[in-house]
Amino acid sequence: MTTSPQPRPAIARIPPYVAGKPPVPREGMTTYKLSSNENPYPPLPGVVEAAEAAVRTMNRYPDMGNASLYAALSAKLAVPTDHLALATGSVALIYQLVQAFCDPDDEVVFAWRSFEAYPIAVTAASARLVRVPVLADGRHDLDAMAAAVTPRTRVVLVCTPNNPTGPAVTQSELDAFLAKVPPQVLVVVDEAYVEFVRMDDAVDGVATYRRYDNVLLTRTFSKAYGLAGFRVGYAVGPAALAGALRAVSLPFGVSGVAQAAALASLEREDELLERVDSLVAERERVVAGLADAGWQVPEPQGNFVWLALGERTLEFAAAADEAGIVVRPFAGEGARVTVAEPEANDRLVRLVQDWVSPS
Repeated sequence: MTTSPQPRPAIARIPPYVAGKPPVPREGMTTYKLSSNENPYPPLPGVVEAAEAAVRTMNRYPDMGNASLYAALSAKLAVPTDHLALATGSVALIYQLVQAFCDPDDEVVFAWRSFEAYPIAVTAASARLVRVPVLADGRHDLDAMAAAVTPRTRVVLVCTPNNPTGPAVTQSELDAFLAKVPPQVLVVVDEAYVEFVRMDDAVDGVATYRRYDNVLLTRTFSKAYGLAGFRVGYAVGPAALAGALRAVSLPFGVSGVAQAAALASLEREDELLERVDSLVAERERVVAGLADAGWQVPEPQGNFVWLALGERTLEFAAAADEAGIVVRPFAGEGARVTVAEPEANDRLVRLVQDWVSPS
């Protein structure tokens, strides 16, 4: 019989979150971190100044109601403020929604491989993981996901564009899927990379949530907006759903500095979207370079590409490290590589040309 406090059994089953590693410094070589899907650009003009001004009041608690940021998001998206929920990154929203909607042994359905925080959040809540394999081209198998829904299903997670494989679902596919899902099941459309999508029939998340009472969107300031270090994410959904997320949120979770930086970034969105366009152009250039090397990748709609390397994944990651670029390997499956500075992208293409051959 144990005589010390013991955590819940589910805690021992939580898989670790593996963050993207920084590059190893190499003498005489600029190294690049392509492992975390970060925006390579520095903060927009005015954002640092807004953050610095907020730092001067660090002795005070931040606005727990996030009033200014809620108002700005409400104006940007044309949604009521009570249809919004803020948290420390969209990943925190995933944890909160599982906590808010799932009892122990309830089911959460999601594609796999997809965002690695999903099984962590689900397991931490003692809910059940229902992984549905992605298709050979890295896309969600929405038919199989709909078939996986049972009376125990409480939440379905749709990651679009899918991290780490890259493809996005279309609006037609999403509508057909939603028609099959019972209305009492929460469907979360995880749009962390929505600003990078360039495709026909792209999902209009806000219009979709307006049509369905069981749809919630999650978005972030970490990727396109370049605020990964400040941790700001937001959800958009019907008042009852957004309110449930706010009810279980960490008090004062989004810092005053983060709120100020997010507000300043929203005010400079035109400049930001120009940078996003540049990254999309780089993404297209990388895909073309990989194709010239004989390598086809799943259609990328985020700021990254997926190399399905199978058992050669760790070998490729080591070779990339030697070349001064660090990628995010998933052992036995493939490597996700962030689209970043042109020189880093060039280095990736050269590495593929010199080292890897499609199997």
